[in-house]
Amino acid sequence: MIIIENFINGTYEKNTSDEWINCHNPADGFVYAKLPNSGTETINKACEAAAAAFKKWSQKRPQERSNILLKIAQLIEENIEELAAAESKDNGKPLSLAKKVDIPRAAENFRFFGQAITQFHSESHPQLEEKKINYTVRQALGVVCCISPWNLPLYLLTWKIAPALASGNCVVAKPSEITPYTAYLLANICHKAGLPKGVLNIIHGEGKTTGQILSKHQLIKAISFTGGTTTGAIIAQNTAPYFKKISLEMGGKNPNIIFADCDYENMLQTTLKSSFSNQGQICLCGSRIFIEESIYDQFKRDFVARVSQLKIGPPKSSNTDIGAIVSKTHMNKILGYIKKAKNEGAKLLFGGQKLIIPDHEQGYYLCPTVLEINSNSCVINQEEVFGPVVSLMRFKSEEEVLLLANDSPYGLSASVWTSNLKRAMYFSEKLETGMVWINTWMHRDLRTPFGGIKNSGLGREGGYEALRFFTEAKNICINYQ
Repeated sequence: MIIIENFINGTYEKNTSDEWINCHNPADGFVYAKLPNSGTETINKACEAAAAAFKKWSQKRPQERSNILLKIAQLIEENIEELAAAESKDNGKPLSLAKKVDIPRAAENFRFFGQAITQFHSESHPQLEEKKINYTVRQALGVVCCISPWNLPLYLLTWKIAPALASGNCVVAKPSEITPYTAYLLANICHKAGLPKGVLNIIHGEGKTTGQILSKHQLIKAISFTGGTTTGAIIAQNTAPYFKKISLEMGGKNPNIIFADCDYENMLQTTLKSSFSNQGQICLCGSRIFIEESIYDQFKRDFVARVSQLKIGPPKSSNTDIGAIVSKTHMNKILGYIKKAKNEGAKLLFGGQKLIIPDHEQGYYLCPTVLEINSNSCVINQEEVFGPVVSLMRFKSEEEVLLLANDSPYGLSASVWTSNLKRAMYFSEKLETGMVWINTWMHRDLRTPFGGIKNSGLGREGGYEALRFFTEAKNICINYQ
């Protein structure tokens, strides 16, 4: 049994209460770890440690902070085997995916922001005729809170922590209570890299308890949150009376629009990936697939054939394409959505059921599911399922599919497949999303802004947008005549 401990002021601390949360291995369903459900006393201690460390950390030269972040990146890469195994065990994702994507990206987050802070600059506006100059400085906020989800645990936790630390803040972080293992290991890596005590504190607990207390804590100046829209709305309510800065990256119900003039084979391979990567548990997955009528039947036949070849199995297996769903609760939620869709008239083309994997009978495995629908207003196209479930729907014209794509409470991302440049540019402008991919999917550049509109979020992360969020602008005017 692994005991996950809070990391406060540079040391791991034993749980002083009797409140524990069990951690299940999604691959076999068994409890393998337990973690504390931290309360007010523990959170106060972490916030006070961060506040005490802030003055010295914020006054370090950017290059000094950069050197430590680059060392953290190096240590993550040196420990990729241990971290990938922990991520796979905690989340249920294929070990190969954790090694290829999750852990390398966590290292890259620290490396990118470690370098970016040395290039982050302010503005000056000389008024030579009046012998005055206005210039802007950006100052760290103080203690900030980073709350990350369970689908890409270390990947998204470091995506928040790295820019916060780089810009001179001290952090109290809360990873998802469902997948806390790599955050627990990260604390020791940061300590070994020379991060001063109190600069990073990692607190474990449930969102409805630990998260609630953190969102209202008066020492915390800003909150960066990635997770469900309902939770994001609660955080917005909790923080409003205190006028905290908030960045909310929430749900998605992303359209994947396929025109007949696309590069068909490239589109087919990428659509398979955008539908089921990480068991469909990525906010950017293209879960609503709209196909031009002239190629609809061909796409349906070819896509279902490709889906049927995917290997569902234990995360450790080298030939596994789709691992386990993160929890039993979430698996049942997904199955509930599939049932609702069928009750509303959706046609099941493939999958739709729980799978029993030999020697992992208690694991949380679902067959990738493809549904054919006739109405965009059905529940499967309006609510975020966050699992290996996609819907297919045909369209006849650009005008029709644009209306369908934008008919959603969410607005995170969209993909468009076409060889028509004019059409690509038109859809890029008219789609109501924060990000649009043309003839690709999830091709991310850490310099670009990330985020959505409508119920998908508030604010942007990534590149200088993240460094701006974690700092406050101050204008200074000097009269030198």
